[in-house]
Amino acid sequence: MNDQIKQIAERLRGLRDALDLNVEDAAAKIGIDKAEYEKYESGNSDIPMNFLFQVAQTFGVEISALISGDEAHANAYFVTRKGTGVKVERTKAYKYQALAHGFRNAKAEPFEVTVEPNDNPVYLNTHPGQEFNLILEGTMLLNVAGNEVVLNEGDSIYFDSTKPHGMKALNGKKVRFLAVIM
Repeated sequence: MNDQIKQIAERLRGLRDALDLNVEDAAAKIGIDKAEYEKYESGNSDIPMNFLFQVAQTFGVEISALISGDEAHANAYFVTRKGTGVKVERTKAYKYQALAHGFRNAKAEPFEVTVEPNDNPVYLNTHPGQEFNLILEGTMLLNVAGNEVVLNEGDSIYFDSTKPHGMKALNGKKVRFLAVIM
């Protein structure tokens, strides 16, 4: 696993320690089994964004603190210049760039997401809330609750993110999109 995943795993362990929770209690509060929690905290496995959202919501921390280790300080506005957002590369296929990482108590989490083309099946995940996606470049297959929707540049979709969903780049080209999670 890459160094960034290992650093996020260290922050997860640190948060759990600061809250004086054992692994079993932390996993139960988040709603996953102990083995799955241990896998993420080990730093030897990909850590899904939906898990990080659940941790942030459950324990009242900023997701940006989990991702970057930096605390948000802005409360009036926060500017992210092109290409400067906190980057999270979970796997070679998925790259996230946090766009509001410096804003305290954000009500939504905007990300620029890049999905590289691959032959893997669509990986489905869920997380609390709702999500908005706007395609900036390329063509994407989005599966939401068993429904497959093809989105082209300029298309957008708003959906219930508690429903299983996942995406895949089409036509052998990467797709870039704005994802706003609320």
